[in-house]
Amino acid sequence: MSANRLARLRATLDRRQPDLRVLLDGVHKPHNVSAILRTCDAVGVYQAHAVVGGGRLDIHRHCAAGAGQWIRTLTHDHVTGAIAAARGDGLRVYAAHASDEAVDFREVDYTAPCAVLMGAELWGVSRVAADQADGHIVVPMAGLVESLNVSVAAAVILFEAQRQRQAAGCYDAPRLDPDCYRRTLFEWLHPRIAEHCRAQGVDYPAIDDEGDPIRSRSTDTS
Repeated sequence: MSANRLARLRATLDRRQPDLRVLLDGVHKPHNVSAILRTCDAVGVYQAHAVVGGGRLDIHRHCAAGAGQWIRTLTHDHVTGAIAAARGDGLRVYAAHASDEAVDFREVDYTAPCAVLMGAELWGVSRVAADQADGHIVVPMAGLVESLNVSVAAAVILFEAQRQRQAAGCYDAPRLDPDCYRRTLFEWLHPRIAEHCRAQGVDYPAIDDEGDPIRSRSTDTS
C-alpha cells in the first residue's frame, strides 16, 4: 500500500459529511447519475440515495471518473423510502422544485443536517416527493430556458452547501462515526477482502500503519 494513497484516502474521509446527502428521485440517465456522484465526491457527500423503482442504478464510468466507488449509494423502490431514511437520521429534505413556495437555493442553511432531492430532468421531482419535502428550492434563471440540466443544478446547489460548510468549519475535523470511518476506509483499501468478509458474515480485520490488513483465517481469500 502506497503511503501517499493511504494518506489521500484518510484525508478524503476526514472531510466526508455524513449529514449532507443527495436523493435522486427517478434520475435514470447514466451520465446524469454519474455526474451527480462525481460532484458528491468533490464536495464531501458521504451517502447518496437513488429511487430506481425496482430497476438497477446505471453509472457511466467516464462521467463518474471513478466517483461511484467512493460514494455510498443506496437504492430504493419508492421515493418515500429515501425520504424516510433521511428523516430517520435527522435530516431535513429540500426538493429542487419550482413551486409557489420555493425559495432561492442560497437561502437555505446547508450547515444543518439536510438532503438535497433532485428529480428526473424532464419531469422533475414526483408529486409525492414534493409533498413530503420539508422545503422547495430553485436556482434562479435569467435567460429563456426554464431550468438547468439536473446534474448541473445539483452541482450548483452542492457547491453552495460546501461553501457554507467550509465557512462554518465543517471540514476541519473528521465527522464520521469512528466505526463507520474504519469500515469505509477498509472497503476503499481492500474491496475484495471486504466483500469476502460480508459474504462470510465476519467483521473486517484491523489494518496496520501501512494500511495492510492484519490477516486471520476469516479474511484469507486465497
